Amino acid sequence: MATVNHSSKLRVAAPLVTLLLATGVGLVHSTPVLADDSAPVSLTGGTERRPAAPTKSARTDRYVVRLAEPPVAAYTGGVDKVPATRPKLGEKFDAHSDAAARYRDHLTATRSALLTTMDLRADQTYTTAFNGFSATLSPEQVTALRKDPRVAAVTESRMVRAQSTSPTGARPPSTGWTGTDAGRSMLPEAIGRHTGGGPALTRARLAAPGTGAGVVIGVIDSGIWPESASFARSMSAPPGWHGTCQTGDQFAASACNGKIVGARHFATDYLAQYGSLPANEILSARDVLGHGSHTASTAAGQPVQSTVVNGRDFGPIAGVAPDAQIAVYKALWDGGGTDADIIAAIDAAVVDGVQVINYSVGYDGGDYVPNDAIGNAFLNAHLAGVFVAAAAGNDGKSATISNTYPWVTTVGAAITNAREATMRLGDGRTIVGTSLDLLPGGTAKPLIYAGQASTDGNTNCQAGSLDATKVQGKVVACNYTDKFDAVKEVKAKGGAAAILFNDVDVKRVSNFYNFPTISLWNREQAGPLLTYLQRRPTDGTVILSNGGDGSSLGVPSVANFSSYGPDQVHTGLQKPDLAAQGTDVIAAVAPPGNDGRNFDAYSGTSMAAPHVAGMAAILKGLHSGWSPGTIASALRTTATDTAGTSSPLKQGSGMPDPTRANDPGLVVTPSATELTAFRDATSPDGKELNLPSIALREYDGTRTLTVNRRFTNVGSTQETYQPSVSGLSGMTVTTNPSTITVAPGNSVTVAITIDRGSAPFDRYTTGAITWASSTHSVRITVAARPWGFNPRTQDDTDAPNQYGWTGTFGQMMFPAGFSGQVSTRTTGYRSVSWSSASLSTAYPSTFFDRTGDNIRTHSITVPTGSAGLIVQLSGSGSTNLDLYVYQNGKLVSQSLDYWSSNERGVLYLPAAGTYTAYVHAQRGATAGATVSYQFAATVLARNGAYTGATVRVTDSAGNPSTNLVRGNYYTVTVTPTATLPNVEHWAYTEFTVSGKVVSGPLISSR
Repeated sequence: MATVNHSSKLRVAAPLVTLLLATGVGLVHSTPVLADDSAPVSLTGGTERRPAAPTKSARTDRYVVRLAEPPVAAYTGGVDKVPATRPKLGEKFDAHSDAAARYRDHLTATRSALLTTMDLRADQTYTTAFNGFSATLSPEQVTALRKDPRVAAVTESRMVRAQSTSPTGARPPSTGWTGTDAGRSMLPEAIGRHTGGGPALTRARLAAPGTGAGVVIGVIDSGIWPESASFARSMSAPPGWHGTCQTGDQFAASACNGKIVGARHFATDYLAQYGSLPANEILSARDVLGHGSHTASTAAGQPVQSTVVNGRDFGPIAGVAPDAQIAVYKALWDGGGTDADIIAAIDAAVVDGVQVINYSVGYDGGDYVPNDAIGNAFLNAHLAGVFVAAAAGNDGKSATISNTYPWVTTVGAAITNAREATMRLGDGRTIVGTSLDLLPGGTAKPLIYAGQASTDGNTNCQAGSLDATKVQGKVVACNYTDKFDAVKEVKAKGGAAAILFNDVDVKRVSNFYNFPTISLWNREQAGPLLTYLQRRPTDGTVILSNGGDGSSLGVPSVANFSSYGPDQVHTGLQKPDLAAQGTDVIAAVAPPGNDGRNFDAYSGTSMAAPHVAGMAAILKGLHSGWSPGTIASALRTTATDTAGTSSPLKQGSGMPDPTRANDPGLVVTPSATELTAFRDATSPDGKELNLPSIALREYDGTRTLTVNRRFTNVGSTQETYQPSVSGLSGMTVTTNPSTITVAPGNSVTVAITIDRGSAPFDRYTTGAITWASSTHSVRITVAARPWGFNPRTQDDTDAPNQYGWTGTFGQMMFPAGFSGQVSTRTTGYRSVSWSSASLSTAYPSTFFDRTGDNIRTHSITVPTGSAGLIVQLSGSGSTNLDLYVYQNGKLVSQSLDYWSSNERGVLYLPAAGTYTAYVHAQRGATAGATVSYQFAATVLARNGAYTGATVRVTDSAGNPSTNLVRGNYYTVTVTPTATLPNVEHWAYTEFTVSGKVVSGPLISSR
């Protein structure tokens, strides 16, 4: 998904999409009245420089109604004299067959009868990928429909957003997308080192294994800019194409030249909700923002030999599948759309005959309900043989993934070109950031902090804040709020260059500023810069140059804005499925939304998804009989790890490569029966689905768990495969049969049994099981977290602030993750031992820098077998003290109360080793003074024996309980056997059930 950075944060826009498909084939639309204001959407591609549009209230009585009978794409028979229309595996769906027409008539008659009975009017209807309609409904009508057996579901119409982080644009942010960054459509092995900083992707490199010829990719997005060089090719429509070129405002039939094989637009529900289109939008398939053009050209753009942006040549670019054709389904208006319009677009795409859909759209904060209306439409598209690639989201947090459907390939964003830029400070220290602009290099230039160069102490370089006499010819460091406004202000006041940083971690993306600019994205980079500026307020210097030493990150690595797992909706699904290039992707855009540029750099999972859509088109062109599940499995089981992580929670199965996927050996694909059962389940899990991954978010680790996976040979020879396990430390994995021999076209089912062994409870253990033959390697990723007492939807590997591990006042309530007769023990209470300490303050306030000023460090040794580390700080007076804890250079805990110097960091089951606690005088200090405080580091051993205490477990009624039931809540209480000294104490608890030890919470006496 692409998101737009309108301020210092990355924003994802919610696209509203609606489609008027009266019978599933015919399209209806109305002419809107253009308004001066627009719907509340936040843009992600080419709009972040536009001022925010006024908001307009949406109607709250708009609904999508799903009827009980399956749509045409999923119908398996049962209506008298109407044969099944759902294709068998490997067959092509025919939406225009006699059977399809007859069944569509049946659905239309049934729907009409329901509407007549209920005295309702449908605004748009769906029959092919979704059976239902959208309408304005009263509460009474909603209740009546939900009781009617002809109705499967009634859901309030929801907004979706594009998932990209847009670049510079001249238009205001109104919706979110998922866009890529520079270097569009670069395959993992085709990442070039072009001297201009671009992708250096050549047509020859893309020639193997295929180019997507004969395949149509449907792009559900903001439309297309047909005049772009990326779409300049006349082509004949491929066999089986039934689409149309819907004309409209500034979109003539000639726009569909064959490369653009069809185009439609969908705004029915958007107009019903908002009354008019957003300002500057037009009712046609024309893209005025850039997001849709960017995703389309990333997936299937023509080779362009020279990509010039702001006078800088970034070399040749090409779509991943340059010979595939593009069908445009505009359902986002100023970046946002409604699910009712999106469903109409999906319905039309399946009717038209696309083989692949790219969907760089999602919900803010990710999916939070299973089996929503869009998901149902995508399921039936999948059953019709359509592969769907979708953006994972740009929230950059765990459990915020969009498009968490097992029949959709959900794609996270990866950085494949670091685009490093280096600043060398006057003291010799270097900081490696990122830039897309040409930096001056050469000799050092004066450096000044915005706070010293402003007229009012403002540090963010906002418009009108800088004093031109102080800025002229200097590099200005801006703690920005709006990065584009900051660069514009530095440029306007005669500055030589800009350094953009923030006092919190931000998204690592680059933009074209057409001005020498370098960007930093985390506090570890900003700290040394601010320390230098504070020490050299009047005579600081810096050299800014393109390139770096590779220290900023390894490539490819998962982008820090990419939403990651686990899936908060389903405990047994791995999402994302894959990671692909999604930062600084240069591709075609719409000039009106991008300062007149024909190409621009976008970042976001919106940009990652079309890379996978293009790969799917290549594979479909080479293997016309492969199902969407086969293509997805081939891409996933042959994917490779990123440089930064091997965790499926972050990267899914890894980085795909169509060359490897072209010959996967075995595939793991779910059946239609499995998927429809998952769709119909009240609380779908997913671990038993035949997918090329195993996800166990909260399972009972006191027992072994067995799942089955079915392997099918899609190769041409019989092969024998041996399994091996990587990662999964502490766990025992067995497979039955242990060795499999599979003939071409045949399948073998393997029972995979996982024993937790010594792996910790309430923490993820990740790895993979790989079946290898003499010529093929088939990898299934595994992420398993046994539930002890702290279940949660989030990940646990990046947790500077760890919650849910501790109890207070001698007790803690917890939900049990296991069942059985339980015995409980405790270490007893260990007292907190405080010591007096002090630090010297060089300045009244400073930014945290581990090697900077106003810092005092404390070294802590944690032995093997420790249950907890509690680091505490207590200070008084006007100085605000903060606490940071690092291990091996990585932040593992922090406590930053702004209003207090009483800080505490807790590490549960910490890894053995040396930790460093940093006490930082953040503000309120006196320069040259000494600040006193109390410090304590308490280490609890799992087998420790401290001050005597008893422990008991009680149920919700307060009754003692030793027979626990999984999912029920209990309270564990640790009571000292004697009065404790008047100081805080900590105790560790643990449970034993069926001979398995389950680590329990840390309990404070206070």
